[in-house]
Amino acid sequence: MPPLGLLALTTLCVVLDLALKSWARTELPGEVRSWLPGVLDLTLTYNTGAAWSLFSGSALPLALVRGVAGLGLIVFFLWRTPPTAQAVSLSLIAGGALGNAIDGLSHGRVTDMLASPALSLVTRTLGQRDFPIFNLADVWVVGGVLLLLLNTWVQERRTRLAGHGTQRA
Repeated sequence: MPPLGLLALTTLCVVLDLALKSWARTELPGEVRSWLPGVLDLTLTYNTGAAWSLFSGSALPLALVRGVAGLGLIVFFLWRTPPTAQAVSLSLIAGGALGNAIDGLSHGRVTDMLASPALSLVTRTLGQRDFPIFNLADVWVVGGVLLLLLNTWVQERRTRLAGHGTQRA
């Protein structure tokens, strides 16, 4: 994927994330809306920390770290375009990091609105609390990381299989 395509994907991730956060702040105060019954609800919360409220009260330092990470990934893929799957992964991660950085810097906290009763059922079955409420930026980061891990696994498997094929000859 060309660098401008990656930049466009990153920008799209940021815009979608910030648009949903803005909508949630306006439309969801004090309300829970079932969007996909049993799977995904919409409810407004705020987080001054990171995932699972780690580092609560650290919105500004976390926003700066997220911003630096997001911009660093953009510089990396503009400077040295990695293979497509890796590039898309990094673009998603950068978009998520920048979306949460912008939200944290503008509002002093990150806006979350996606709640998953299905994921909460899993965490409660494991003896934990409800799964944390999250946002699109979190989805982009987790999706990007999972895509990066999957791509790495596939590449390593191909390399191993190719190595075994040459040894038999």
